[in-house]
Amino acid sequence: MKNKALVNKIITGDALDVFSKIEDNSIDLILTDPPYFLDKLDNNWTHKKVSDTRNQQVIKSLPAGMKFDRQQGVRFYEWYSKISSEAFRVLKAGGFFFSFSSPRLYHRMASAMDDAGFEIRDCFLWVYTQNQMKAMSLNHFIEKMEISKDKKESLKNRLSGWKTPQIKSNYEPIAMAQKPTDGTFLNNFVKNEVGLLNTNIRVGDNMYPSNILAVEGVSEIMDKHFLVAKPHSEKADFNIHMTVKPLEVCKHLINLSVFANDAIILDPFVGSGTVALASKELGKNYIGVDINPEYVKIAEKRLNPKKEVGEPKKEKVILAGKAQRAFI
Repeated sequence: MKNKALVNKIITGDALDVFSKIEDNSIDLILTDPPYFLDKLDNNWTHKKVSDTRNQQVIKSLPAGMKFDRQQGVRFYEWYSKISSEAFRVLKAGGFFFSFSSPRLYHRMASAMDDAGFEIRDCFLWVYTQNQMKAMSLNHFIEKMEISKDKKESLKNRLSGWKTPQIKSNYEPIAMAQKPTDGTFLNNFVKNEVGLLNTNIRVGDNMYPSNILAVEGVSEIMDKHFLVAKPHSEKADFNIHMTVKPLEVCKHLINLSVFANDAIILDPFVGSGTVALASKELGKNYIGVDINPEYVKIAEKRLNPKKEVGEPKKEKVILAGKAQRAFI
């Protein structure tokens, strides 16, 4: 098997360094949830930094993801272009690259993938009902204005209910990119066993698979057409990861796009190990990478719940590099 030293392991290391050790044209699917490059959530983020709630009553220390900065998208594009180029190299011809993103920076991510040579085939939407609204009232700023108290109260009343432009977000886009096929779809599949979608799987009330995914009950109509599977808790006492993705969503995407029994699924930002766990439960091979040793330990515990997991050891193939964190 290609990449034998890396297969079915969670590796502590920098994604780009580990990519350099993966053979060309050897991966069947890449499914990942990279850093979103919103405020405090770039490739240098830490769990301690984004979860610190001290002094969050002022603008400079807003909760992670709330601060707007046009350069976030620029930095994201530059970094994800490098990731996408490596993803393009290691995927088999016709192989799919599914990548979660935030709605606001999806265009940067998709452009990076496109410019690396991928064909953007679709955009999946993972829909959910629970999330925190991030818009802010302006009363705090009105109080600091050098105007009379009466004018302040008048302005507050005038702007009652009007907040900063950050609406409640209830979906995450997932780019569906594909490495160009070697010849026709059929010839490519015969050669590489990738590049087609499995429409035998069904969602909701025996419905054809869609690019809208849900794992919680939304409404009778939504559930009938888009429910992937009944949800169950992905969290555990030991899993401190902030944004654990639904296992059933990852399993659905794997079932939709992976054919070969010996397929290798790569997640370069494995986080708490959801993609690796989904792959294992479906009988597929996986390679998981994360630079955070704490998350690697969590992922290994999820994959081997009865095994005592010690401190993760870095593989010899890993080189020192810039921090990159995962969101799965």
